[in-house]
Amino acid sequence: MAQAYWQCYLWLVLLCACAWSYPEPNYLGRKDVRNCSTSPERLPVTAVNTTMRLAALRQQMETWNLSAYIIPDTDAHMSEYIGKPDKRREWISGFTGSAGTAVVTMGKAAVWTDSRYWTQAERQMDCNWELHKEVSISSIVAWILAEVPDGENVGFDPFLFSVDSWKNYDQGFQDSSRHLLSVTTNLVDVAWGSERPPVPSQPIYALPKEFTGSTWQEKVSAVRSYMEHHAKTPTGVLLSALDETAWLFNLRSSDIPYNPFFYSYALLTDSSIRLFVNKSRFSLETLQYLNTNCTLPMCVQLEDYSQVRDSVKAYASGDVKILIGVSYTTYGVYEVIPKEKLVTDTYSPVMLIKAVKNSKEQALLKSSHVRDAVAVIQYLVWLEKNVPKGTVDEFSGAEYIDELRRNENFSSGPSFETISASGLNAALAHYSPTKELHRKLSSDEMYLVDSGGQYWDGTTDITRTVHWGTPTAFQKEAYTRVLMGNIDLSRLVFPAATSGRVVEAFARRALWEVGLNYGHGTGHGIGNFLCVHEWPVGFQYNNIAMAKGMFTSIEPGYYHDGEFGIRLEDVALVVEAKTKYPGDYLTFELVSFVPYDRNLIDVRLLSPEQLQYLNRYYQTIRENVGPELQRRQLLEEFAWLERHTEPLSARAPHIISWTSLWVASALAILRWSS
Repeated sequence: MAQAYWQCYLWLVLLCACAWSYPEPNYLGRKDVRNCSTSPERLPVTAVNTTMRLAALRQQMETWNLSAYIIPDTDAHMSEYIGKPDKRREWISGFTGSAGTAVVTMGKAAVWTDSRYWTQAERQMDCNWELHKEVSISSIVAWILAEVPDGENVGFDPFLFSVDSWKNYDQGFQDSSRHLLSVTTNLVDVAWGSERPPVPSQPIYALPKEFTGSTWQEKVSAVRSYMEHHAKTPTGVLLSALDETAWLFNLRSSDIPYNPFFYSYALLTDSSIRLFVNKSRFSLETLQYLNTNCTLPMCVQLEDYSQVRDSVKAYASGDVKILIGVSYTTYGVYEVIPKEKLVTDTYSPVMLIKAVKNSKEQALLKSSHVRDAVAVIQYLVWLEKNVPKGTVDEFSGAEYIDELRRNENFSSGPSFETISASGLNAALAHYSPTKELHRKLSSDEMYLVDSGGQYWDGTTDITRTVHWGTPTAFQKEAYTRVLMGNIDLSRLVFPAATSGRVVEAFARRALWEVGLNYGHGTGHGIGNFLCVHEWPVGFQYNNIAMAKGMFTSIEPGYYHDGEFGIRLEDVALVVEAKTKYPGDYLTFELVSFVPYDRNLIDVRLLSPEQLQYLNRYYQTIRENVGPELQRRQLLEEFAWLERHTEPLSARAPHIISWTSLWVASALAILRWSS
């Protein structure tokens, strides 16, 4: 009985492990498994006792005269991934999901999260907590207004609220008599005390010049030129996103999971450069690299990370105008800049400049993708040999592909948690296995692997879906239509400065024609040893227009609930298109170099143009990856690549296996001999 209980529990948690925006079933009618109203003593063994934690936080709230305290799931830089010291909502509630907001009053505590995490939250939170199955700020505000009496204070850490989030909360409290109070001392940190993980202290290092497209001095000059030509001529720009400072100074470290960043801010003015960081993390060599021993316009002045608010406030007291990109700036620094001295854009100039890679950066990123393709091909060959033996599961597969990447030159680990999903798990668009929760890979099921690496010359991200047995007709059609969407967008020619959202439908057209679709974005930007999801490039409504030199992923998919999932993701460079008539047009050049699964392609569905494009792409893979496999004496992988990139023909939709070919040849020889 106990075994059956745990199997049930594991599968429930498994089903909520999806990420991003893939739609999940609505469980609003399902009861909370904790039974807090009737049997609070029968909590799951996975529930975390938060009584003492809440008592410590409420003591701090009382000291600050607060009746409620809001705890989001972010850090001070609006990072996609957050470090252990920033997992405040996780610590106070016990709930480890990556999305959710907590609110604590003097008598209650509640968490708001979406359907991906409802079961997980119920299993991890004790009966001190209410679970609210929605995520809107308006619903959080409505609950606070119902719980907090008139005239009392609602506190928040301004460094954990984006400018837009603060505006939404502030608007919600406008017509009430409650006061939204900015408290720069984080009360969860105080309650957490000595148990809070330490702030990272690993060295911050400069990238070797062979892995950078420009010197930091050239980048600073480019940003200053942008400011000079800006319509409102700001005198300074405040940089808050961690990839902004990493890119600007060609510096890296390891404070954030999967991202080579370090906690920092930068204030770049027309005559000074200030970097807010823990100075003790720099070597003497790196200090010299940054010219920290002078105060000239091209010298970096180091200030303590914690002083950014005071320093920005002091600078704002002069005759200045400060430019910020509101997408990554928190209210903590926004609120100290007088509005008449504030210049706001959606994205900072650094975000816009680094989105367009120069020729050296393009070459670096392409090189990283060639080595990455070697690792992925090694993995696919290994799977073909071992899955039929029944010795591979989702987790061991994820570990092995991560290991293969680590063995590559200039590797710095994975760029995100590997998505290794077999059968029905692949229907959860961004499921990842764990050591305790995984399925065995089978020749009878489809398998999806979405993974990437961080290398000193580039960041990679690629998805392939395979089937080693006999796929159904519907699986082949769905896979082929996803491939058609990938091809249609990849080969598209479009006017320069076109927004990605305008052309995104080309990736969906082949699916739409038969009533299929997918519920996530079609692509995102990617950096040079920076973010694997690099804004502001992509195909969503808030991405900037496409320009020559940008890199984006192209990743249509299809997810059949409870059975299988398909996604085909490549990284592409935006290049100038050659058109019959003169004009400023763009297209894409794929830099991912791994063939698709021939076993799942129904060539009869492909148009002549799609087939021609696919065969040209396969020839490009041979030319880029083949020599590297031969150079390393990876002969088995080279033979695999040659087989899987043979030109496809509309008259031969099904590939003949080498075993079948050998048997047929042997039979022919026997007949001839007799």
